[in-house]
Amino acid sequence: MPKIERNITIDAPVKKVFDYIADPKLTPQWLPGMIETKDIKQTKEGVGSTHNWVYKMAGMSFKGKNITDEYIPDKKIVIRSEGSIKTLWNWNFEPYDDGTRIDLTVEYTIPIPVLGKIAEAIVLKQNEREADLSLANIKAKMEG
Repeated sequence: MPKIERNITIDAPVKKVFDYIADPKLTPQWLPGMIETKDIKQTKEGVGSTHNWVYKMAGMSFKGKNITDEYIPDKKIVIRSEGSIKTLWNWNFEPYDDGTRIDLTVEYTIPIPVLGKIAEAIVLKQNEREADLSLANIKAKMEG
């Protein structure tokens, strides 16, 4: 299972950054390829919250469902995706100077029969670029 690890510092309070990332309806604003999030069901404690999504990669649309497995306000979110693309997003937040440091780990399974072996390496690189762009988008939104 491929893994992407990234971190970024953002000149904004942890609560503001955490709340932005924790809101699934805002995900299409910062995650390239995320076309839609819908059927959002938030639990009071965060764990067990779900939403459905549509994501476009390599010219194809994929559908799935996200489930929040861990939720510690202003500290950590772990979200698991089920469906045509299986992922595990592990977000860690901590105060850094007057802002926030995010440590992100994304593990995912590419639907290789759909894409083909030749496309796999290209998609792996594209996903790394999208992780970088996602964090840059979050930073721009929070600092702007």
